[in-house]
Amino acid sequence: MSTKDYVEKDYYKVLGVPKDATEAEIKKAYRKLAREYHPDANKGDAKAEERFKEISEAADVLADPKRRKEYDEARALFGNGGFRPGPGGGGSFNFDLGDLFGGAQGGGFGGGLGDVFGGLFNRGTGTRTQPRRGQDIESEVSLSFTEAVDGATVPLRMSSSAACKACSGTGDKNGTPRVCPTCVGTGQVSHGSGGGFSLTDPCPDCKGRGLIPENPCETCKGSGRATSSRTMQVRIPPGVTDGQRIRLRGKGAPGERGGPNGDLYVVVHVGTHPVFGRKGDNLTVTVPVTLPEAALGGEVKVPTLGGPPVTLKLPPGTPNGRTMRARGKGAVRKDGTRGDLLITVEVTVPTTLDGTAREALEAYRAATAGEDPRAELFQAAKGA
Repeated sequence: MSTKDYVEKDYYKVLGVPKDATEAEIKKAYRKLAREYHPDANKGDAKAEERFKEISEAADVLADPKRRKEYDEARALFGNGGFRPGPGGGGSFNFDLGDLFGGAQGGGFGGGLGDVFGGLFNRGTGTRTQPRRGQDIESEVSLSFTEAVDGATVPLRMSSSAACKACSGTGDKNGTPRVCPTCVGTGQVSHGSGGGFSLTDPCPDCKGRGLIPENPCETCKGSGRATSSRTMQVRIPPGVTDGQRIRLRGKGAPGERGGPNGDLYVVVHVGTHPVFGRKGDNLTVTVPVTLPEAALGGEVKVPTLGGPPVTLKLPPGTPNGRTMRARGKGAVRKDGTRGDLLITVEVTVPTTLDGTAREALEAYRAATAGEDPRAELFQAAKGA
């Protein structure tokens, strides 16, 4: 708030009291208006919230005898922003208070009158009751392997701190708390820290709420807050991984005095799949093939997650453990595209053979008797 705005505001009119009102009358007027316009009693009413800020600002100045005296003298001197001419002046004229308070350009005022009045008029404007952001909440959810890949909407039951329903967040079972005398309803107190500086902390008596219940609510014990349980339908995006922490903005605990809601953090636990695995955005699968398929080549059917199978073409002489790729059959990426399906070939060895199969293998062994697949192995061992 500028100095000009400060001087021009009529705090007496804001509180509805005469300029000669006593301190007791000012506090009484403030208490009455604060109860009526407090944000906790006017959920979602922006006009009531703004009115409460004006009331708190006015009380912050007028309830302090020293600041009230300074405010009265400033208004008498500057006359609501218009300079009052001295003797012999030819009437009043208007000027920008910023020119006066901003410093004397080349004059004899040193740092200007702003050094004198600037801190005086602006201090305390930060001690008004401020909206308070709701707390962040953390929850956990367990998904199946398929749900994690494709995304899912799951119900989450959460407990968080919210305005007590029994007392409408006032902390008083009759709904008529009194203004905290320590902070005069601002919810904050200031104390000096040396060197002309002051620090602002939440009021220790009202815990930053600005109000103290006359008859504490039995449900919330006068705090104005109570544990609230609710069930939400939460959309988990596709492609999440095990242990991932998802942030959902504004889905946490409700704010106070018109403040924003907190955030909801969901830790995801993903189950395993009997067939598929995962490597980043790619899915993995191991496919058994017969010895003839690996040696002679051929086509084999491979399952996909939630879709039709794909046909894998094996080239002749495919070795055991070779990995091949089916593009676009993997997990969903952040940009909406899909990763790949990595297919690892596993050559199976028959454990039992009938007569015909045995004869065929015996014939194959005889035909390849001169080949030694371990020759290079021994050659490399000797040369090492």
